[in-house]
Amino acid sequence: MPRPTSPTTTAADTGTAAAAAPSAPLGSLSWEELVTSALLGTDRRPPTPRGGPVPADAPAALLNAAALHTVRQRAGLLPAVPEARPEPAPPDPRPALPEAARHRLAHLLADRAAPSGGGRRGAAPDLTELIPQWLATANRKGFRAPAALLPPLLDAARARTDLRPQALTFAGPRGLWLAALNPDWKFALRGAASGAPHPDITDPEAVGRLWEEGLFAERVALLDAVRAQDPAAALVLLATTWPAERAEDRLMFLDSLRSGLGGDDEPFLEQALSDRSRNVRATAAELLSALPGSALAGRMAARATSCVNPDRTGDSTSIAVEAPHECDAGMQRDGVAAVPPTGRGERSWWLGQLVEATPLGVWEERFGGRTAEEVVTLPVADDWAGELHAAWCRAAVRQRNPQWARALLGHPSAPPASGPGTASIAERSKLLAILDHAERASWVAEFIAAHGLSEAFQLLGVCTVPWAGPLGRAVVDALDIARDGGSYPWSFSGVMGLAERCLDPAEADRLEVLTAAQDEQEGASPGAGGYWSEAFQRLVSTLRLRAAMEAELMS
Repeated sequence: MPRPTSPTTTAADTGTAAAAAPSAPLGSLSWEELVTSALLGTDRRPPTPRGGPVPADAPAALLNAAALHTVRQRAGLLPAVPEARPEPAPPDPRPALPEAARHRLAHLLADRAAPSGGGRRGAAPDLTELIPQWLATANRKGFRAPAALLPPLLDAARARTDLRPQALTFAGPRGLWLAALNPDWKFALRGAASGAPHPDITDPEAVGRLWEEGLFAERVALLDAVRAQDPAAALVLLATTWPAERAEDRLMFLDSLRSGLGGDDEPFLEQALSDRSRNVRATAAELLSALPGSALAGRMAARATSCVNPDRTGDSTSIAVEAPHECDAGMQRDGVAAVPPTGRGERSWWLGQLVEATPLGVWEERFGGRTAEEVVTLPVADDWAGELHAAWCRAAVRQRNPQWARALLGHPSAPPASGPGTASIAERSKLLAILDHAERASWVAEFIAAHGLSEAFQLLGVCTVPWAGPLGRAVVDALDIARDGGSYPWSFSGVMGLAERCLDPAEADRLEVLTAAQDEQEGASPGAGGYWSEAFQRLVSTLRLRAAMEAELMS
């Protein structure tokens, strides 16, 4: 028998038997009972009220009863009370995208949403990986997002957290307005500080009202805006609600003080050393240690120089180390964590934190006016060199000191394990980020020329896009050498992906020669030449596509 699946199902013309079926008793059956009868079949569960007669034509009676229920339900519906209309979206005064660029963005977002078969798609560019670069260029040019593309743009930002800063900046105030109407996009309201519209920060009433009543992202944006114009006023604003803020919010607000950090922030940060949140205390101590003239930096320097001293024997000087034997309450208040991570000794853990928080200029003075390069090359007694140099690396990053960063990086052609600072690629990448763009690119280019690509991935990640000419050539030459070695390109997929996004698009024509398939050499992996040819074709086509995208945003 037919089984209705919707309350809108009505009876067909079922003849005189259906007309004779009594419909009134069936009207007392609930919709759930009718559905049960339809699912089980009218032979097993006839549509009959308890104690009532079985209809002569049960299927037709069931359909008639369903139709009766449907009409009754529709007749009894009450109109819904309309909700208030949302306020119109705020204006976005930025210029509209050129038409070609608008079509390109629609294509990129549609490709992101298309189902993927997994893996790279032969020689075709990976459009998804070009979205961040497209957004960065559009934001740099100051364009606004097309209204029709805001939903897919917010969906893309929801799926990829790395897209959010650029996507929300591009979406602008209309994107935030739209996100407030859809719970799926609520992330934009939490993290849209860069795209949130600011009040006139010269209007104290508007500033105070937003600070008291605004969303967290709006308050962070407001604090950043006030901080950029008047750091002292930002501290006053923060102090008005500081005791009542949640610990995680206090931590984020405190992090905003990194921009424009100066001596006027010291009293506030000193008070934060007594905060009830351990993370807030640690962040306050870190910020204070980045101020060489702060009282905390002086206290940490006194502790560190009692542990690390010059040892002069004859005409030579070395470094003697005596790590602290305890972590007292004063050290803990100044941000020294008493309990080390698993596998670390307590004394070395405490020593590293003291040295990390000490102004680096102290060591130049402590060791007789030696330069940073001379200090880090001094021999260190009792196998403390690794711990001491690692702490100096962290100090150079925290204090943004390029002289010490250069000294600890050493010469790029030297084997990493024999350098004066650290062999850690992660620490080296942080040190490189302190140097200016040109010096950074030059150092990494020399490192790749000397050591190849196997350890260069993190170092390349801190270089400015597009890569400078010498760096780009060093990467391509190293990839060409790897191809000639006969291995598969998959071992270098990470570097190849970076090259697609970071090489100068003008290099495409020069790289065309690498797209040709080579004859397989003896001892090479089977088919490796074809895979390399495909990888270089993808690189060239991606560079040309990036050039086209740039031109579209210029028109």
